[in-house]
Amino acid sequence: MFPVILQDFRAMTKRRILLGFMTLALLYIGYLVYLLVLSPKSNLQSIYLIPKDAVFVIESEKPVKSWKKIREGDAWSHLLKNNYFAELTSNIQQVDTVFSDQQRVFEFLDNRSLFISIHMISPKDYGVFYVLDLKRIAKLKLLKTYLNTLLNENYTLSKRQYHDHEILEIYDRQSKKTISLSFIKNQMIASYTHSLVEAAIDQYEEPVLGRNLNFIAINEKVGFENLFRLYVQYNHLDDYINAFSDRPGDWVDRISENFLFSGFHFDLDKNNTLIANGYTNISNTNESYLEALQKSGTAKRSIPNIAPKRTALYVSYGFDSFTRFYENFKQVQQDNPKQFEEYQIGIEKLEKFLKINIEEHFISWIGDEIALLQIESQITKGRNDMALVLKTDDIEKARINLGFILDQIRKKTPVKFKTVSYKQHEINFLSIKGFFKILLGNRFKELDKPYFTLVDDYVIFSNDPNTLKSIINDIIAKNTLSTSLDFKDFTKGFKKKSSLFVYSNVPVLYNNMYALADGKTKSQMRKNKDFIICFPQVGLQMTPEDDVFQSRLIIDYQNVDEVKTRVQFKETSVKGSAQNQEVNETIFRLRPIYPNDLTAKRFIKKYANGAVQFEVELKDGLKHGRYTAYYPDGSEKMTGRFRKDIQVGTWRYFDKDGKPLLRKKF
Repeated sequence: MFPVILQDFRAMTKRRILLGFMTLALLYIGYLVYLLVLSPKSNLQSIYLIPKDAVFVIESEKPVKSWKKIREGDAWSHLLKNNYFAELTSNIQQVDTVFSDQQRVFEFLDNRSLFISIHMISPKDYGVFYVLDLKRIAKLKLLKTYLNTLLNENYTLSKRQYHDHEILEIYDRQSKKTISLSFIKNQMIASYTHSLVEAAIDQYEEPVLGRNLNFIAINEKVGFENLFRLYVQYNHLDDYINAFSDRPGDWVDRISENFLFSGFHFDLDKNNTLIANGYTNISNTNESYLEALQKSGTAKRSIPNIAPKRTALYVSYGFDSFTRFYENFKQVQQDNPKQFEEYQIGIEKLEKFLKINIEEHFISWIGDEIALLQIESQITKGRNDMALVLKTDDIEKARINLGFILDQIRKKTPVKFKTVSYKQHEINFLSIKGFFKILLGNRFKELDKPYFTLVDDYVIFSNDPNTLKSIINDIIAKNTLSTSLDFKDFTKGFKKKSSLFVYSNVPVLYNNMYALADGKTKSQMRKNKDFIICFPQVGLQMTPEDDVFQSRLIIDYQNVDEVKTRVQFKETSVKGSAQNQEVNETIFRLRPIYPNDLTAKRFIKKYANGAVQFEVELKDGLKHGRYTAYYPDGSEKMTGRFRKDIQVGTWRYFDKDGKPLLRKKF
């Protein structure tokens, strides 16, 4: 009897224990359900934790998948070979190293929103800040507990308090760097710059960037990313660029003052071309030009028909008509009474002095596109050729009205410039100081007293007549952007119509910048050339949509060895000096000259030591009269004559002792 009772008691005890465990399990499950499903939501938006001075903000909903796609790409692999780029991305690579061997952590991070922001922490250095949305799983505090098991003997974990928040610090014994982490509600924040973590803690209850109305306007328009989203805060962009350049151009300040935010969603295609679509808003208080452009429609780009292939930078402005743009430009300026008054005074002075009507004699014939070109000089290394191109509605109307303006200039100024004909194109001189600055603002202030010529349906202006000559040469030879297969293939990725379009041929731009750089900068450029020119084409297109610009950015990547096969990287061999060459009639084949002053009577070129190399008489910018070349010691080397740029009569070549070696009759 007793054994039976004991057996029943044991069975009952087991059932009670089992029931107790089941009850505890159910309670725990219920607790998890409450935490993860039923508990009140007190989530915090990731963007609220981004410190307000972010230059760039990167956002990804699938960070692991996106990062894997980037780091497995040919472009990233190529760039990491560069020490400078590797140093710039060291913070990102350090985080990747910490987690690269922890597959479970990677799986945990994916499908959770990750923000990465870039901040200037000193004039020459930046910091990277990370925000990861843990969602409801943050309430379990599992990741915080798991950190000790995640780290091996190479890392040390410590803790400290900052404004009632715990900051965890992970010290890497090998790199001797510390990453700081903290958990705020559903968010985990981290940075190798501890001050950024502290800044996030200080501001999250009163966020700045995340509540900025201009940022919100862009954020709401940017679509879901294929790879990641990128936001740019232009107010701090100049500080970022200044960190990498001792001589930033005016364009840096202009961008920072004129734009507010851009937002893009990125993708990487099978050819490693980075494609971004998004939106940009502008500062109405600083930039009347862009605001007027936004209100003036779009146009199909046609200036590549006459822009040379050696164009390093092509900036196109398009509108329904230039007349409409000009009216909007004047209207927008009225929002700033002082600025508008100064503008009106400038126009009135110009019109009164020359007795012209700007709208009738200039504005009326401009069509639907104007463009600025920066061109690789064929004449002088160390100089960029600049040109302004105006597409016309009626080229004859443009010719007549520009002729009238020239007549008025001749009556009012002492400048006596005679029209020069070059390959059946007339080159004239618009001798009005600051004409384009008065008309269209500081954006065109570099064009001061320009020369101009008419080609097909376009009027081309430049401060240097030789730039016009070189453009005419390229048009005749059909060496224009419109005939470039690379350019045509690249621009297929953009809409044919736009308000603003910027195109850069990076290898040509590299050549231009290299020629202008000082010795130290040239050394850096040579060292990093392969990592600059591997992105040979970059384009940005902006078209108006509501009160913002729809934006599209494309960055082309190519194997650097392929890029170097392009004509701009073919090395030109230096011919031996004349005394080492065989003396024959080819010695009389002279290189063209490019006088900057078409009214000059003589052109002189000198050796490096200051001695005259050759001199020739001029007429209307053409070689016309006696030509004499000299040896460095001053003795005559060659003599002859020109008539309207053509060699005529008998030409003679001498040795250093004055003995005639060769003569040729033309």
